[in-house]
Amino acid sequence: MEYVDIDSNESAYAYPLLVKHLLHTPLAHAPDQEIVYRGETRLTYRTMRERIARLANGLTRLGAEKGTTVAVMDWDSHRYLECYFAIPMMGAVLQTVNVRLSPAEIAYTINHAGAQILMLHTDFLPVVDAMKDQLETVHTFIWIDDEGSEASAHSIPFASEYEHMLAASEPSYDFPDFDENTRATTFYTTGTTGLPKGVYFSHRQLVLHTITGMAALASPVSGQRFHRGDVYMPITPMFHVHAWGMPYIATVLGVKQVYPGRYVPDQLVKLVRDEGVTFSHCVGTILHMLLNCGEAKTVDLSRWKVVIGGGALPQGLARAALDRGIDIFAGYGMSETCPLLSLAQLKPGSETLDIDEQVNLRCKTGLPVPLVDLRIVNEEGADVPHDGKASGEIVVRAPWLTQGYLKNPGASAELWDGGYLHTQDIASIAPNGYLQITDRIKDVIKSGGEWVSSLEIESLISQHPGVSEVAVIGIKDEKWGERPVALVVLKPQFVPLVSEDEIRNHVRAFSETGQISKYAVPQIVRIVDQLEKTSVGKLNKKRLREQFA
Repeated sequence: MEYVDIDSNESAYAYPLLVKHLLHTPLAHAPDQEIVYRGETRLTYRTMRERIARLANGLTRLGAEKGTTVAVMDWDSHRYLECYFAIPMMGAVLQTVNVRLSPAEIAYTINHAGAQILMLHTDFLPVVDAMKDQLETVHTFIWIDDEGSEASAHSIPFASEYEHMLAASEPSYDFPDFDENTRATTFYTTGTTGLPKGVYFSHRQLVLHTITGMAALASPVSGQRFHRGDVYMPITPMFHVHAWGMPYIATVLGVKQVYPGRYVPDQLVKLVRDEGVTFSHCVGTILHMLLNCGEAKTVDLSRWKVVIGGGALPQGLARAALDRGIDIFAGYGMSETCPLLSLAQLKPGSETLDIDEQVNLRCKTGLPVPLVDLRIVNEEGADVPHDGKASGEIVVRAPWLTQGYLKNPGASAELWDGGYLHTQDIASIAPNGYLQITDRIKDVIKSGGEWVSSLEIESLISQHPGVSEVAVIGIKDEKWGERPVALVVLKPQFVPLVSEDEIRNHVRAFSETGQISKYAVPQIVRIVDQLEKTSVGKLNKKRLREQFA
């Protein structure tokens, strides 16, 4: 027998899953709800809808059309939220530029994405001015001015300023229907080696991720929830995986949203207090800084729910947060997964567990959210037992995973080998279903929420004339999550001449010229006599981590 298609009346509306449809609910439920920027600028959802239309009209006037890639370099703001909607709703592609990359990497990502329009905040004028001649596809620049920001001297030929462009544009725009599989966003992820890789997501994927995220966050009996009564503030940059998709979820729910601009710990805590923020997400290093800043000592944080991702949630940090009344729990995903895969929410009945058991569960990698098909497999691709002991690689399927790497078929095939997306994270699953990451396949270091390539640092250190061998490993750090540590064997004639500070400064020089991120500079360098090797002569980084942890 054949499958039977549904009959469709010729006048029926075949509702495509497009980003524009996410605006129906907040405009019906909460058109006068606030969206706040830095505690200074305030607008409503109704006003935001008009500004989205003005932005689309302004970009159209400057040559944007369906398929145009528009790159954005801004801090977390109401403007960025408008770009999240207006650009994809036009049928164009939003590129969220990772401003923490080195200047050379930023230029590469903009060129590789083929961005034709670049919008940039005043603070990034020096970076873009220095690289503008290297930008191969950008033909239009838009300046994002900001009250209190000082513009440096530059020669960027701006076509317009953001607010001036909106003021000169009509407050209505007929956003068209098109195929829901049209690409909506592009951004770049950095891994262990090589240049950043582009990932991309369709309208359909963003809408399904939004709906599922709402369902997952609404499901607990109590705690670890996000609902219509919350006040949302991201502390994960909006250039990073759509700020974990939460601005779309917050918008559909019509909640008050608070955007902090550039992250300053005391200012973030003030916004939590003054704006009544109840839900945020960030990496553990950021929360650690917030809890230890001066402003946090006197602020009541007992209504705040915080999801920690981008690395493991240490139990010490979880306890410190719980002691302040923060409802803290971990989440897991990656750039390639849009990102949500799992959340460490407590199951019904967990309130009877003692505090140690509850903390342990909150710090797990979590339970898969709806629609996620998550497996732990061995090297042969076979499932390993869910006994909390056997480990394997996490492989996943979900409706919102990137379908490949932009213009990189080889890496795309490797990512999707066997029809499952390979995360390269090693984990186990306990009998109660909780996932726990235990290691990484490749020796990548995560410092301050950013990936740092150990191989890249090793390559730079090896260029020092006195270096014979080098291994770079990651060790745990309370503030940064991990920090790179360089273990260096010197050439015999250089042993009395080269110091650990000299090696560190050697790497710092590459950071100062923009070739690597500042997070890649090892804070610890150790001169050693030899490096542990495997039986086939490779560096045994597992043993090195055990020795120097």
